[in-house]
Amino acid sequence: MNRIIILIPLIILLTICIFSLIYLLSDKDPNKPPSALLNKNVPVFESSSLYNDKEIIKTINIKNKKTLINFFASWCSPCKIEHPLFFEIREKYPDLYLLGFNHKDLASAAKKYLKDDGNPYDFVGVDSDGLIALEFGVFGLPESYLINEDGKIIYKFMGPITKDVLKNEIEPLL
Repeated sequence: MNRIIILIPLIILLTICIFSLIYLLSDKDPNKPPSALLNKNVPVFESSSLYNDKEIIKTINIKNKKTLINFFASWCSPCKIEHPLFFEIREKYPDLYLLGFNHKDLASAAKKYLKDDGNPYDFVGVDSDGLIALEFGVFGLPESYLINEDGKIIYKFMGPITKDVLKNEIEPLL
């Protein structure tokens, strides 16, 4: 009986080590968790414009358009790192619709940020309560989604988009 009691912790430790080794060898990147929405329709959303609350964007407005959706905020340092790249995307892919969602931010702060650093977006929606981000499954900011003309999410990126990410991961999908 004493041998069994001594072996139980050893068996548990061995099991944990085996599963950890399997995970490490499986080439999973913890910075790229899977998205349940990949290859699924864009969640239904409706948002007013940051600049004019009577101007509304809905899911139907991006149908038949290749769209890059970016969740950002003026208080988000990584968002500021990727921001200049959206001007390059705008210039290189003028047919790509850029939709920004200002997430849990003060409208005045967001307007000042976009005035000071420039506004690369075709439309800036307001997501002050975070419900649109919740529907998309946003983990943190910034986060971007590429939508095809059929309204399906074909790519998700967490964190600031870099030139390498743009060249190696996004551009092949455009």
